[in-house]
Amino acid sequence: MKFKKRVIIYPKDVQLLTGRSYRQSLRLMNKAKAILGKTKDELLGFKEFCECYKISLKEFKDEL
Repeated sequence: MKFKKRVIIYPKDVQLLTGRSYRQSLRLMNKAKAILGKTKDELLGFKEFCECYKISLKEFKDEL
């Protein structure tokens, strides 16, 4: 069985890649949601997060 790659980003992903604490990672994600006009209940994708912070999506996913 082949598994699909994830599209949704979690605070732990941001934490691993930025070296920031879990709490700071949550703040970064909430800030990105606010910039994009999303509510707290809506999920944030890798692509959206990378666009907000001008990070290369390929580099970001390669590090995971």
